[in-house]
Amino acid sequence: MKEVSELNFPEDLKYSDDHEWAQQTDGVARIGISDYAQNQLGDIVFVELPEVGEAFEKGQEFGAVESVKAVSELYMPVGGEITAINEALEDAPELVNNDPYAGGWMVEVKLTGPAEFEELKDKQAYLEILKG
Repeated sequence: MKEVSELNFPEDLKYSDDHEWAQQTDGVARIGISDYAQNQLGDIVFVELPEVGEAFEKGQEFGAVESVKAVSELYMPVGGEITAINEALEDAPELVNNDPYAGGWMVEVKLTGPAEFEELKDKQAYLEILKG
């Protein structure tokens, strides 16, 4: 496992306490797990995602990531309706390990409450959580 200082945390993303990230464009948020989360999980072998059209509230479980070590639930960092899923993860779940932000994103959500996005942590606040 890598040290926190060796991991990538883009400045233009927001982060949740549950280690999901979100990036908003025009009321739609793209969501995945952070570099820290994928590093802790190890080699990811399966990603379970919801169906397009399903709606979730902030904090609700929306899927799971299975690695060789464990299964970890995914929690919605913002409320909304699923508008897209990253179908590439079905055949290549390792994309989450290789690039958790670009190739390894998981879902896109039409936000129901844009203010929830603003409540997420910026890079510095997220790093403070990781340093504990």
